[in-house]
Amino acid sequence: MNIKDLIPKDKFDQKTVDELKKLSFEQLKPIIPELLEWLQDMNWPVAKPIADILEPFANRITPEIINILKTNDGMWKYWILCTLARKTTDILLLAEIERIARFPSRDEIEDEVNFEAISILNGDYK
Repeated sequence: MNIKDLIPKDKFDQKTVDELKKLSFEQLKPIIPELLEWLQDMNWPVAKPIADILEPFANRITPEIINILKTNDGMWKYWILCTLARKTTDILLLAEIERIARFPSRDEIEDEVNFEAISILNGDYK
């Protein structure tokens, strides 16, 4: 099976998500960016299970997370912080979270990403 076949086809594709749960990080690695796209809206049925799959690997995918935090999609940033960044110890990711807390962009203010960043820096989730 091609790993690309394990990218959910739609927001209800629980069967594919169940297959993803069986894979190691090394197996998931080629499709991490596509899986992260499913965290743009945590109301999608596949979003929470995908976040749960990726959360143990959060410190191994910091470059991808930082790329998302540099977009103009405030809600995606918010969900990424809520699901994958709350317990981070990665210095580069913490620096980006501090930037959001101290100097938030317009979309980060509108979607309250800055408040989530402040909570992470304050250790509210440890």
